[in-house]
Formats: sequence, C-alpha cells, structure tokens
Amino acid sequence: MKTISSSLILLSIATPLLAATYSQSDNIVGAGFLSAFNFEAIADPTHGRVNYVDANTAKSQNLTFTSSDTFIMRADHTTVLNPNGAGRNSVRIRSNKAYTTHVAVFNMRHMPQGCATWPAVWETNESNWPNGGEIDIVEGVNDQGTNVVTLHTSAGCTMPASRAETGASLQLDCDANVNGNAGCGVRLSPATSYGPTFNNNGGGWYAVERTTAFIRVWFWARNDGSVPADVKNGATSVNTDNWGTPSALFPNTSCDIASHFNQHNIIINLTLCGDFAGAVYGSSGCPSTCVDFVNNNPSSFTNSYFDFASLKVYT
Repeated sequence: MKTISSSLILLSIATPLLAATYSQSDNIVGAGFLSAFNFEAIADPTHGRVNYVDANTAKSQNLTFTSSDTFIMRADHTTVLNPNGAGRNSVRIRSNKAYTTHVAVFNMRHMPQGCATWPAVWETNESNWPNGGEIDIVEGVNDQGTNVVTLHTSAGCTMPASRAETGASLQLDCDANVNGNAGCGVRLSPATSYGPTFNNNGGGWYAVERTTAFIRVWFWARNDGSVPADVKNGATSVNTDNWGTPSALFPNTSCDIASHFNQHNIIINLTLCGDFAGAVYGSSGCPSTCVDFVNNNPSSFTNSYFDFASLKVYT
C-alpha cells in the first residue's frame, strides 16, 4: 500500500505532488507471466496483419517460452503467409489484475524490432475505451525514432505545453477523437529508448506511476548510472520521489485523471502493419508494401520478440 508524506513538491507548473512510497504487490518473473496474464486470441482492434493466438498455440509454436528469469513472447518467423489467409501468428496478453494508483516497473532486455513491427506495452480498460483512458508506456513502429509515451482519453483532457519532463511534448490534447487518435504524446530523447538501439544496449527499465494528481513515466537504459537502486535491485518497496525528473509527465492541471482513467489492465502485444505501422510504412524506408513484406519475409521477424526479466507492480 502507499504511504503519503506531508511534504509537497512543486513543479514549474505549480502542480502539487505528494511524496509516495509504494509496496510491492506483484512480482512477475518467468513462468509467472503465464499465470498473471491471459492470452487474448482476438481479432486485432488495430487491423494489423497478425493472428493473435491462444496460450496453447503460443506455447506449442514457441511464440512464448520461459525460464527462471525470462519471459519471451514473439511473432512467428518461419511461415510464408497465404495472402488470402490469416495474418502472421503473434501474441497479445492482458493482466488478470487491474490497477488505479500504482507503479509498474518493466525490466526489459529486448523489444520487437524490424520493418512492419508495432510493439506496445500499455494500460487501459478495453471495455470502456477511450472513456476509460489509455497509457502507452512503450510504443513505436518500423524501428523509427525513439519511444513515444502517450495518453488517449475522451474529450476534456489536455496537457500544459511546459512541464517538468526530459522528453519533448507533442500534441497537447489527449482526446482520441482529435487528429486521428494521436493522443497527447511525449517523445523520449535517448536513442536507447526504442528498437534496435534499445536491444543492442541490453534493454533497460520502463516505469509508470499513476495517481489522481499525475501520470509519470521514466526510462533508464541498462548501463545508465542514474538507475535508482530500488529499480535496479527490484526492491520490495520504491520511492518515486528519488527517481529524478520523469521522461514524461502528465499532470491533472487540465485533465481530471480520476474521471478520465478507469481501473486499467496491463497489455503487452506485437502487431504488424495496421492503423499505425501500416499507415506510415511508405515513408519508413522499408521495402515493398507493409502487408506484402509481412506475408513473404518470415525471417525478417527473427528479432521481433519481447524479452522480460521481470514486471513488478507496487501499490
């Protein structure tokens, strides 16, 4: 549970933030992912060239596998697809538990990379989207650029242009009905935050903190000397006020977080092409068309996998 101190920290935008220590409620490692998450064998809501499979299929095709400190989930990388048939087999998982005020720390060694890929680590209430809000912690496409952290909401949630974060603010209106569901994003600055550069550097840690006063996201590369000890060591409690300036900050200045964000499940998925990766594929420098590339080049997806060392949730 969370303990609140009496001290207030004032950001440059004068949003009061309460200092908080959180205690570990979920320690998900290795095979623990298989019991903490359910496999969503559903039609891809983002219209990707994928076929999300169930747990048994994922295991039998080696699309998910575990060791004592490893959870792998990936797309098929051996099958040439029938252009008139189903998409490439892939995996989408959703946490059994849902959270409001919490901290989640993702220790990732590798994320999917390659043309046509659209990996995501995010939180939402699927049955009440977008009214229940969405927090995109890790998201990108086609190996392009650095990670973008984004909120998607119903109308009436906007962000101030200037706030205490190390990333660069993009659109300030979080409304999913504005500008093709762009949301209010923050582009991270480190090249190591996404794609092949993230992977070649051994990955790192992503952390999200959600309260009624703000949502904050941090990224630390594997060899970053500023990684907080409680994050690096997987401590049983964390103090987010010792973590420094976040990569992305979303305060409640002009967004009532309590009303725009329901209880959220954690979702991890890899789609291919679809509404985002497919839409910008032509300008990505990738060959062919997105769908044809996915259909005909299975070996290009050899590195299209997540490798999680752990996921720790604190409440």
